[in-house]
Amino acid sequence: MNRQLRLLPRAIASARSYSTGANATTKLFINGQFIDSQTSDWIDVRNPATQELVTRVPKTTSKELDEAAHNAHLAFGDWRRTSVMTRQRKMLDLQHAIRSHMDELAASIVQEQGKVLGDAKGDVMRGLQVVESMSGIADFMLGSKLEVSADMDTYTVREPLGVVAGICPFNFPAMIPLWMFPVALATGNTCLLKPSEKDPGAAMLLAQLCNDVGIPPGVLNIVHGAHDTVDFLTSDPRVRAVSVVGGDKAGKHIYERSAQHGKRCQANMGAKNHAIVLPDANKEHALNAIAGAAFGAAGQRCMALSVAVFVGDSGDWVSEIVARAKELKVNGGFEPDADLGPMISPEALARAKALIQSAADEGASVSLDGRGISVPKYPKGNFLGPTVIDHATPQMQCYQEEIFGPVLTCIRVDTLDEALALVNANRYGNGASIFTRSGASARKFQSQVDAGQVGINVPIPVPLPMFSFTGNKGSFLGDTNFYGRSGVNFYTQLKT
Repeated sequence: MNRQLRLLPRAIASARSYSTGANATTKLFINGQFIDSQTSDWIDVRNPATQELVTRVPKTTSKELDEAAHNAHLAFGDWRRTSVMTRQRKMLDLQHAIRSHMDELAASIVQEQGKVLGDAKGDVMRGLQVVESMSGIADFMLGSKLEVSADMDTYTVREPLGVVAGICPFNFPAMIPLWMFPVALATGNTCLLKPSEKDPGAAMLLAQLCNDVGIPPGVLNIVHGAHDTVDFLTSDPRVRAVSVVGGDKAGKHIYERSAQHGKRCQANMGAKNHAIVLPDANKEHALNAIAGAAFGAAGQRCMALSVAVFVGDSGDWVSEIVARAKELKVNGGFEPDADLGPMISPEALARAKALIQSAADEGASVSLDGRGISVPKYPKGNFLGPTVIDHATPQMQCYQEEIFGPVLTCIRVDTLDEALALVNANRYGNGASIFTRSGASARKFQSQVDAGQVGINVPIPVPLPMFSFTGNKGSFLGDTNFYGRSGVNFYTQLKT
């Protein structure tokens, strides 16, 4: 039986609590219940591989948004008084439930977002790791105590903020919500979560699992929509803090609007992640790692490796990157041979194609052009094949802008110092990597590169959740990062 047919019935069975009938609509999740929105304004969610309508997402009404915030505010009073051991137990139960429903969650992601099944499971797994880390929340919540004189002690306790909001992007429908609401809930807050209007299914399944493990009504609420919903979450006085992952325009708007209304905000935004390749690198390892990091998940991830900087003679290896990229299979996400699936929308595809064309127009070599790819079984899909742009320069539009597709831009320089200067001059700072056998070169890169996350012979240096996601420069706004101890600090305040 086709893998898609084995997985989807289970996913649909789990989804019945938030979708209805043949013309499925996504429900709201307020005060522990899935409810139909009374809106007259809906957003279509289409399968990126087929353009088939999957569900319709409501633009939540102002009355419904107020109801969600009201219930989150009421629930906070009791939830904050639960013991840290109780909240820890809920995180243990939730991680078990997520692990048990991995296939359903992954199937939803493939259907709505387009990832291949392996990448969809990885999406869930990386979020699950955050939930697992919050199963040790007691240690994160420890305060400090000091005897400051013979008859006086001073000590601190860490307390929740209240109602917090999470605003999620389309590219990680499970992982990004799981960066947010488990940390918020484990620290004693209640949460208003807005999944992406392009692929809300995984978040809704997670809400069902929260119900299943007994997280009380009102502690997690899910609302949908676009600009009006975002503006409500960033301005309502009951919301104390806002987490957002998204593009530059959305992230800056949300950060500035949150600040104007006196809220904490952490905003992960765009990226242009570089890998420096030295001639002494292990060629096979470097090229395989770069190919996977550049083209996996159709390049739609904020830590995708989008620029390879070849130093000296390593520039001769570009043709071998092209050869590896040609071997990757582009197909629907449920197909067993698929290495990468479609892009999220026709608009995203058109934008990526335009940036590839701009590279050619500005004098770069498009060594591998994925724009003409044919996927016979899915003729309507938003497919872009792996693309390699060579002999690019930092002034070109393909370098300056985040393409967010399966496109690798290659730049050639003579020395490591030139490569470092190039990386450090870029306005983004999510991650950077180097491929080398030289300990001295690796140490120099590690100490001098200006990026928040650094890999040595590692193409995508995303930290596990015992650490925090520490993008910097133009990739992040705020002063406290996502998950790990930084995430706990974001969702709590000290009392002395």
